[in-house]
Amino acid sequence: MSEDLLFSVEDGVATVIFNRPHARNAMTFAMYDHLADICHGALENGLRVIVLTGAGEAAFASGTDIAQFREVRTADDALAYEARIGRVLKALEDCPVPTIAAIAGACTGGGAGIAACCDLRVASSDMRFGFPIARTLGNTLSLENYARLAALIGPARIKELIFTARLIGAEEAKSWGLVNEVVAPKKLGAAASDLAHRLAGHAPLTLRAAKKALSALRPGVSPELARELNLSCYLSADFREGVEAFLEKRPPVWKGR
Repeated sequence: MSEDLLFSVEDGVATVIFNRPHARNAMTFAMYDHLADICHGALENGLRVIVLTGAGEAAFASGTDIAQFREVRTADDALAYEARIGRVLKALEDCPVPTIAAIAGACTGGGAGIAACCDLRVASSDMRFGFPIARTLGNTLSLENYARLAALIGPARIKELIFTARLIGAEEAKSWGLVNEVVAPKKLGAAASDLAHRLAGHAPLTLRAAKKALSALRPGVSPELARELNLSCYLSADFREGVEAFLEKRPPVWKGR
């Protein structure tokens, strides 16, 4: 396991730590892949619950490391990126054991996508959640991510998040039904651990059946529409401008093409 993603198990409760605090726990491809491997091996490794959290107090995870977007140049690149992240989020969503996101600080972009795929979310009172892509990169969420978020908070809330590009706080997220519990920053670890051990003592087949049933109730998405939406943003000049502006620490200049 990479030092960028730490993994430990105690009494059937696994803890996964995104360990790049210097980069606000931005996710590398290797980190995404390791997360998927943990989910795929959950039963084989005797896991009962998985807790995901970020190192330090500044961020849960701030999304994909932006430098990696410089490699997205063609339609194949864009579709391969979305397919890769889609497989990881699907592995997390379909993980046969309960997953808990313990969120402190910034939970944005791909990090917010990871949190949304978890079964339960416990937030520190300093959490800030959102998808600020309309003012940063100029890309788009995948159709699957829109479907997940719609199931959690509904289309109107999603539009508010995307259109305003603002980050919502923990109490607002709880009022939306996005977060299950809000605690003081120093109590986040204990709250997530207590919840995880409680779930670990419950009937695993009951929990697994509930997860599968709720997943089956969500409508599928159109592969053709997913491709169209992804390429309309990832192949645009605006996306290239967004990436370079982000890395150069300057405001992007949008041109709508």
